[in-house]
Amino acid sequence: VQLVESGGGSVQAGGSLKLSCVSSGYNLGSCGMGWYRQTPGKQREFLSSITREGSTNYVNSVRGRFTISLDNARKTLYLEMNDLKTEDTAMYYCAADLTRICRGLVEGPARYWGQGIQVTVSS
Repeated sequence: VQLVESGGGSVQAGGSLKLSCVSSGYNLGSCGMGWYRQTPGKQREFLSSITREGSTNYVNSVRGRFTISLDNARKTLYLEMNDLKTEDTAMYYCAADLTRICRGLVEGPARYWGQGIQVTVSS
């Protein structure tokens, strides 16, 4: 399984970015996909998840600003990020088969991870 993120970069506060995550060798099952982020010295933080039925979940800090979506035909997961803030600066990771949806699936938050992509928001 491979998950490859794209769409990161640098943007000014208030701006927007749309992250993409193309999967290969992976068939979305019942354990969903999602996005996480991490800053140096901190734990990886859950942002959003989506199930194959289209049910979504967001952490409070991004709800209303970020939108997760899934194109099954293109095997691509998206994260549209609007009204970006400097505190959104982080490495963003795509994940598949989430333990928050399927408890005890694996140790840690997800079975599969992308390599990460940097998002930098400047004031």
